[in-house]
Amino acid sequence: MTGATPRDPSTLAATTRDMALVPAGMFRMGSDRHYPEEAPAHRVGVDGFWIDRTPVTNAQFRAFVRATGHVTVAERKPCAADYPGALPHLLEAGSLVFKSPKEPVDLRDFGAWWRFRLGASWRRPLGPGSSIAGLDEHPVVHVAYADAEAYAAWAGKALPTEAEWEFAARGGLDGAEFAWGDELTPGGRHMANTWQGAFPHQNLAADGYERTSPVTAFPPNGYGLHDMIGNVWEWTSDFFAPRHPADAPKACCIPRNPRGGREDGSYDPAQPAIRIPRRVIKGGSHLCAPNYCRRYRPAARHPHPVDTSTSHLGFRCVVRPSAATGGGITVSA
Repeated sequence: MTGATPRDPSTLAATTRDMALVPAGMFRMGSDRHYPEEAPAHRVGVDGFWIDRTPVTNAQFRAFVRATGHVTVAERKPCAADYPGALPHLLEAGSLVFKSPKEPVDLRDFGAWWRFRLGASWRRPLGPGSSIAGLDEHPVVHVAYADAEAYAAWAGKALPTEAEWEFAARGGLDGAEFAWGDELTPGGRHMANTWQGAFPHQNLAADGYERTSPVTAFPPNGYGLHDMIGNVWEWTSDFFAPRHPADAPKACCIPRNPRGGREDGSYDPAQPAIRIPRRVIKGGSHLCAPNYCRRYRPAARHPHPVDTSTSHLGFRCVVRPSAATGGGITVSA
């Protein structure tokens, strides 16, 4: 796997200052009890690595933009040749913003709650007239895959693989339903920013937040990581495949540091004319609800086109010790 450029120990220490070290280990990835794309559950091994304690925040992303002049995908006009058949008015700079309908809608029609907003971006998360004033510690949103990758490279880091992300999200609780145990709200306490009420028209906000929340608003998991579940979905570097591989027949064959599917297998079969790769996103978001999307679990996964940004999608980064030091260090469970 690729990672950060080899560097000296002092630089490594500075890069990983606000990161948590996840020890190497094996775990059962995926689930046989939920959505079909999570199956089959299978054993994998992962080398130790550092991972950001929180999703990248608006303040952190602003520092990156100021240092590099980066213009996000949402802030650029799309090329018509990449989107055959697209309506001209949609070929403008913008992004997808959640808008709650006023009454129940057909849950098969995501267009009932998603709106493409011209001018929506990480700076204006709800579209023109909105801003991130007062949201410095909220996760940055409206970042396409290329934006997340560019930030990671600037920071001397990388985006996590799906296996790394899921292993970290479990916080040492192999096989647990959630990042903190087997109860969604133990003792009635909300452990993550998810949806309470009937999605998408009724948001009770019993957890205290209608949209995103500060990245440390909820308790960390066993590895000291916040928001591995809920708040915003997070990019991983793996291409999406509709199922996991089968479990290894013998312990000697358990894959280590596995990667996802092939790029050409990640395209959306419902849009054969548009060849946009899809990567795996993990963790669910503040829009995940029991009546619609129970993907607020470490095993949950979803395909997302690399060119598409939304108001509920962000990311965090990793540093792999072997890549960071040029020689590798031992970090084991």
